[in-house]
Amino acid sequence: MRSTAHPLPFICRKSPARGSQGVVVTNHPLGTVAGQEMLASGGNAVDAAVAALLALTVVEPMMVGIAGGGVSHLRLPDGSHTVYDCLSQAGAAARPDMYAPMSDDLHGYMETVGRRNLVGAGAVAVPGNLRGWCAMHAAHGALPFADVIAPAIRLAERGFAVTPYLSSNIGRHAEDLLQDAEIASIFMPGGTPAAAGHRLVQGDYAQSLRLIATQGAEALHGGALGRALVDRLGSAGSVSMDDLQNYAAREREAIFASYRGHQIVGPPPPASSGVHVAQMLNMLESHDMAGMGFDSPDRLHLLAEVIRIAFEDRRAASGDPDFVDIPVDKLISKAYAQASQARMRAAGGAGAVPPGHESRNTTHITVADRDGRIVSATHTINGLFGARFVVPGTGIIPNNYMYNFDPHPGKALSVAPGKRVPTSMAPMIVLKDGAPCFALGLPGAVRIFPSAMQAIVNMIDFGMTPQQAVEAPRIWTEGAHVELEPDYAHHKPALEAMGHTVTLVPHIGGGMNMIAFALEGGAPGRPGGEMIGAACWRADGTVAAMGGGLAAAGVSFHI
Repeated sequence: MRSTAHPLPFICRKSPARGSQGVVVTNHPLGTVAGQEMLASGGNAVDAAVAALLALTVVEPMMVGIAGGGVSHLRLPDGSHTVYDCLSQAGAAARPDMYAPMSDDLHGYMETVGRRNLVGAGAVAVPGNLRGWCAMHAAHGALPFADVIAPAIRLAERGFAVTPYLSSNIGRHAEDLLQDAEIASIFMPGGTPAAAGHRLVQGDYAQSLRLIATQGAEALHGGALGRALVDRLGSAGSVSMDDLQNYAAREREAIFASYRGHQIVGPPPPASSGVHVAQMLNMLESHDMAGMGFDSPDRLHLLAEVIRIAFEDRRAASGDPDFVDIPVDKLISKAYAQASQARMRAAGGAGAVPPGHESRNTTHITVADRDGRIVSATHTINGLFGARFVVPGTGIIPNNYMYNFDPHPGKALSVAPGKRVPTSMAPMIVLKDGAPCFALGLPGAVRIFPSAMQAIVNMIDFGMTPQQAVEAPRIWTEGAHVELEPDYAHHKPALEAMGHTVTLVPHIGGGMNMIAFALEGGAPGRPGGEMIGAACWRADGTVAAMGGGLAAAGVSFHI
């Protein structure tokens, strides 16, 4: 990694943590503590990751749940990578004409009569999170599953203090939440959003988690929790008990690419990140990013052009590989990146971008243990509070994944039975000489994978610390307007002079977190070496790192 001689236009708002025995980073302090509890109990990174994710379903209920979907990227000490595709999919009864679209125009293209694809039973797709988490734990966990789910049960049963971040998100959708008595009774006490500091208890959900502790994923995928979900959906839904029982989390092979002597490893389709992060980095490799300087309008123009081209190709060739042929090898090749240089413009300019939707409301965790296991995982229930109701008697908030499908028949992303929609989730792991260098990810829908790419550039080209890399300002575009975060606002006039239509936004994407593996004797990622965890200012991100460890064999206390 290079060091930057240029001053940076921002100051970090949070602090990292480091240790040699394991690091857990999540977007809520109690999610992080749940994972750390597993490491302290003798568990590994898989135990810690699953415990953290389950705890986040309690304390970040607006973002993630057992009835949602996502992607977990696992690296084992032997150097193998497995991507658990737990994405939600359309049920067997789903059909292309199941919604009545409101418009064929760009504005309102995704909207349907009665908001059936957004709120309520018609918005729910077959969930995959719980099935995937249980599968990953069964294959690679070290602790009993009952131990791993225990922190989530405790948090649901005893309650926790609502954070300002959670309270503000409840307020954003208070009107919809009030339409369902079950969800309102939890998050809208007295008919008003739960305020920061309110103790949020979820007794029904605690009982559901206890059932899962004994029955595993089958409690939802065929058992009593699944029956309760299907009954609540009724004739308005398209998810059946057969859908739940037949759902399988796919174990997919990761995509490997390279950038300036590093190996970039990410998930394959339906996730876009492995393909398009590689594509963007390949294009940037021909340019002297460090020489341009981090705080440079020319570099921001270059990033905007590279991101625009990646989105053009994503729209042309992305989707569920069971339904669409995706030219992965072509898109991640150095030759294609070289040919794509001709598509880069000397001056910007807003173009038309076809309509589409992907949830901004996800969560991300990054976990590593002392033996070399790494989990980078991004999961969601799609929109804030998913379909915005609770299954009676269970405390479960279902996803609203059906909103990601094109509601118009005959389109590339139209509804089809068993189909999974593409996702921008980017649980990435970067290697140097085959050993882990750093792992990262973040929430934020279509802003995820361009933001992940920028963090990788921050680390490799500018030699930033992990904390700097995740907190650095971001730029984003799909090919229309260009978005800038506040610490890049001073470049708005220069970019506009280059032809870009620039919009200043409070933040691009959500709370990124990262674990970096310190160089030991010139080699990164040596098991037992120091790890550094960082979480950015865009969420309740919190790091916990373990140092020290147990006494050596034969050491005891005597007086």
